[in-house]
Amino acid sequence: MCTGRVALEFVLRAFSNGIDGVFIGGCRLGECNYITHGNYHALNMVLLCKQIMAHIGLNPERLRIEFMSSAEGIVFAEVMSDFGRKVRELGPLGYGEGLDEIQLKADLTEITRLIPYIKVMENEKMGTRLLNREEENKFFTKDEIDKLFREVPSYYIDPEKCQACMICARRCPAETIISVKGQVHVINQEECIKCGTCLEVCPPKFGAVMKIVGAPAPPPLPEEQRTIVRKGKEKETV
Repeated sequence: MCTGRVALEFVLRAFSNGIDGVFIGGCRLGECNYITHGNYHALNMVLLCKQIMAHIGLNPERLRIEFMSSAEGIVFAEVMSDFGRKVRELGPLGYGEGLDEIQLKADLTEITRLIPYIKVMENEKMGTRLLNREEENKFFTKDEIDKLFREVPSYYIDPEKCQACMICARRCPAETIISVKGQVHVINQEECIKCGTCLEVCPPKFGAVMKIVGAPAPPPLPEEQRTIVRKGKEKETV
């Protein structure tokens, strides 16, 4: 499988399952047989993931990517031996870093849920072809990742503007919008993946979906108050 197909969620899933280290091996940069050059994307994914790992307290050296040809068997063996030694030195996942097992599991679960948001925010950088180690070391910074998680948005459907058209609910990739015909729609904040699809598809003439950064979303209307009563062109909720 091309390294370009190795998604961020695959790596996070491995760590969520208790794997102590993840190694990704790919073709040499610039020697891909395909015009997509997926190994550059894999490199950027690993650089991003390393910063995310550091953000939650995991040692980034638990994740490694190397590029080599299929003829370099000796190089592969040396790299794997070195990585194996490093992982043994680090010890069991989280234990060597002094992290609480339950909290680490919760952090990995939350970050996995936010992958669509992360992809939207970092999509432009992921296709960049880095040319040297110096560029790699500063491609994603600690401040950038801290800001990424500090400014995670919430999306909220304004009860005064929602027309119960169900467009947002049908288009939500995570199916987290509670929608009933004739009732104000509600986003399940605990399951929302922060992709922003609801904001994009809400008809401009309604403008019911709000993006909130730096503050929690308002509580949803009680279920018994979500029914929309229409009077001509006006409407109200009861």
